[in-house]
Amino acid sequence: MSPDAPPDALIAAAYAYCAEQVRAQDRDRFLAALFAPEELRRHLLALYAFSLDVARVREVVREPLPGEVRLAWWREVIEGQGRGAVEGHPIAAALLDTADRFALPRASLVALVDARIFDLYDDPMPSVADLEGYAGETASALLQLSALVLSPAAAAATGDLSGHGGVALAMTGLLRAFPIHAARGQCYLPLDLLARHGIGRDDAVSGTVTPQLQAALADWRAQAARHLAAARDAAVKLGPADAVAAPYLPLALVAGDLKALARVKDPFRQVGGLSPFRRQFALWRAARRAASGRVWF
Repeated sequence: MSPDAPPDALIAAAYAYCAEQVRAQDRDRFLAALFAPEELRRHLLALYAFSLDVARVREVVREPLPGEVRLAWWREVIEGQGRGAVEGHPIAAALLDTADRFALPRASLVALVDARIFDLYDDPMPSVADLEGYAGETASALLQLSALVLSPAAAAATGDLSGHGGVALAMTGLLRAFPIHAARGQCYLPLDLLARHGIGRDDAVSGTVTPQLQAALADWRAQAARHLAAARDAAVKLGPADAVAAPYLPLALVAGDLKALARVKDPFRQVGGLSPFRRQFALWRAARRAASGRVWF
């Protein structure tokens, strides 16, 4: 896109770029976004592309310091200090446009960026409470921001659904990524949870499967399942939620992913979860259930 193109064309290209990034890197959220109203879909995809960009910083830098610089740039952009630097960054341009249009809380966006600093280092997750806080500032915040885009009025009642649902999604996603994280020395398994099963951080990234590690992973799956159940209770209390359902549709994948993960024999070499076809079908079925006023997960 030429820099001399009209502003409307530039922002349209920015949103199209976001859609392609999400389609390529987060198929679940991309498919779920297709069930949102067409005029709001691109704003969800801008949020998801932003979340992907900050989540991938560890993968594109070799050292923590450049990663911190990249995250600091995002923080400045969101706070309005780096607006002039977004012309060549379509995700930032689309995010700022979305944030302005829907008066999204900048503090939540900044907190999402700041939470990703943890990803840059190999420090272990201290406790289950810390893991829940990390998930709350990333996955839960993304759900709540998405709900604000779809319906500010309905979003006022989705706090518990976003909170517990985001933790369930984040925990399950981290479990599926366990082989990747362990291979590079990252430990998201909380130390207090590991200690309950008589092992420590080094055991969790050692590459050696032990009964203690399997028990710790089972404990983690149980934690995720409890948050999923709490999210379901919140959805029941919320009642018909078709207006804001799209961002929450991936919750319909969690139970199946947890069952598949329970069947993994070697968590250091196998990635568990539903197949792509089953994921797509589960999202479609969840959307049908939400449209009929039923709980979809």
